[in-house]
Amino acid sequence: MGVTRRPGGHDAGATPRYVKLMTTKATTGRPAQVGQIGQAFETLSVETRGPGLSDQTSAVRAWLDRIGAGDGLLTLFIRHTSASLLIQENADPEVRRDFERFMRRLVPEGDPLFRHTSEGPDDMPAHVRAALTATTLSIPVADGAPALGTWQGIYLYEHRRQPHTRRIAAHLIGE
Repeated sequence: MGVTRRPGGHDAGATPRYVKLMTTKATTGRPAQVGQIGQAFETLSVETRGPGLSDQTSAVRAWLDRIGAGDGLLTLFIRHTSASLLIQENADPEVRRDFERFMRRLVPEGDPLFRHTSEGPDDMPAHVRAALTATTLSIPVADGAPALGTWQGIYLYEHRRQPHTRRIAAHLIGE
């Protein structure tokens, strides 16, 4: 699954804009400069091959490294209604396969309740699976890296059978 930057536009270069952040010291009540806060935005493009979870952790780490991130808060938002984002175990691939089998059983294709089939029998089940998972993730960033647990990875969860180009908006606010 390839990840590419969208050329041109607001995303190009992802140059952080900085403002000075001031806080009040609890002991003296006087202002103390904490650091400079900036923000960066980029759209990551991901080519999927069909249903399943694809690891995006290295692409997110590469982007944070490229912009020179320090500490802050990373928001990831997928711009689609038939795909989602998850933080899931990254050690044993069987976890991801079990998760996919569970979702297929929970929201099967061909359910007679689904009438929205404009793009095929996987159309409405994909929308339901996306609604049951997440379209936005908020991840702390420490020393330029996502503050993930030992066995955690960032995944795009494709719910459709056909390959798609998915876009993830990445926004960092911090140092």
